[in-house]
Amino acid sequence: MLEQILLALGPWNWIVLGLVLLGLEILVPGIFLLWIGIAALLVGAASLQFWGAGFWTWQVQIVIFLIISLVSAYVGKQIVRSREGDTDQPLLNRRGQQMIGRSATLSEPIREGRGHVQLGDTLWRVSGPDLAAGTRVRVTGASDTDLELIVEKIE
Repeated sequence: MLEQILLALGPWNWIVLGLVLLGLEILVPGIFLLWIGIAALLVGAASLQFWGAGFWTWQVQIVIFLIISLVSAYVGKQIVRSREGDTDQPLLNRRGQQMIGRSATLSEPIREGRGHVQLGDTLWRVSGPDLAAGTRVRVTGASDTDLELIVEKIE
């Protein structure tokens, strides 16, 4: 029954699928459905040309759709990557990295390598040598997750 419906609609299946995917691209964040929608439209356009040909079976159409989807997704990724340039604020969402070089006074002592320091309105977890509360420290680094600062005593 499904095969009869697909055969009755002919090449318009692909065109409708492509338009639906492009419409969903507007509603869903990201740009992934765009490339699949373009692939479906291209297969639909090819189906309009080759519909009567004996080799243009639904299996061939699916394989071509998959190939074009992969190629268009790869090309799309390259296009998006080429448009990414150097930013004027490379540390924008890396708060821990932004704190490097700042100095502060320890709010809590560093014991067994861990303590806390107040920088601005944030109480940061710090690691470094054991120091007493009230000691002046300088931030020398941040953890990979930017959740912990690495400090050293200011002489």
